[in-house]
Amino acid sequence: MNTDKEFNLENDSPIYDITKFTHLDYPEHLAAIIWFSGCNMRCDYCYNRDIVFAKKGTITMHEALEFLRSRIGLLDGVVLSGGEATAHELVAFCQAIKEMGFAIKLDTNGTNSQALYKLLNLNLLDYVALDYKAPQAKFTHITHSRKYDEFSKSLDMLIASGVAFEVRTTLHADLLSPADINTIIQDLEHRGYTNSYYIQEFVETKTNIAELKKATKSFNREALISKLDIIWR
Repeated sequence: MNTDKEFNLENDSPIYDITKFTHLDYPEHLAAIIWFSGCNMRCDYCYNRDIVFAKKGTITMHEALEFLRSRIGLLDGVVLSGGEATAHELVAFCQAIKEMGFAIKLDTNGTNSQALYKLLNLNLLDYVALDYKAPQAKFTHITHSRKYDEFSKSLDMLIASGVAFEVRTTLHADLLSPADINTIIQDLEHRGYTNSYYIQEFVETKTNIAELKKATKSFNREALISKLDIIWR
């Protein structure tokens, strides 16, 4: 079994929290969620403000593995989320999780294509949920980052990889219009994406980064033009 020393982390407690059980976050799996601290984006609608701005967590990878070991036979999956999980070195951690027999789902914004490549190349991921934050023209405005090209590499990589994955977009109708969503859909279709496209509607919380309220604009779903299976959440 891997030890903390093998993880070789600058931040030795990168995990903000652990959700011990979920049947909603990993399709067809009973899973735990490992929430990694920190993120390289500041998306206006993000409701995980405390996790995004956290410079470190309170849980080591070794402690997380000890918890997962106690769930062998009770859970069958682990979700790596955040924040942005790929901001941390995940290879040894994922190898240890796989040794326990768990399937791994990664939630990611796709802006660390090299880290994603390593995980895919080592067959450490069973499912990926990729956030398509906004079309290129609005990407920086909404995410406050200039990482669209990195995200684009990750999207193409996932399509080529054959690993099970989904693309999803959080919709706040004051930020993204039907034309914006159609631009995303057209881009996905052009790249050869054929899986379902998930649109999750913004839910107002006190913890979203920009303190956004419920959208003042209505969103016309009938204006969307797609060959993809669009699933609303």
